[in-house]
Amino acid sequence: MQRDLRLFSHENLLEQLQSAEYRNGYYILEFYAEQHKPSPAQTATIEIFYLYPSGGTLRDTNFQLLFYDSRYDTYRGFTHPHLNITK
Repeated sequence: MQRDLRLFSHENLLEQLQSAEYRNGYYILEFYAEQHKPSPAQTATIEIFYLYPSGGTLRDTNFQLLFYDSRYDTYRGFTHPHLNITK
């Protein structure tokens, strides 16, 4: 059985990044949401979220700041998946 990448977790966020669209400095992600925040549990609502690696921030559909996480901050060593080139 395939895991549901729309359940919010660090692992699912990283997995979504592998194929997420990168536009204007952010990745477009999709998660279940509760009160416009990403949810680790399945809900009736799925929303779009934006990850800005240049600052390690996740933003909601209206680009409001939800949180900062240094694991996603390029200034703390995060590498953009779409820039990873294997030789």
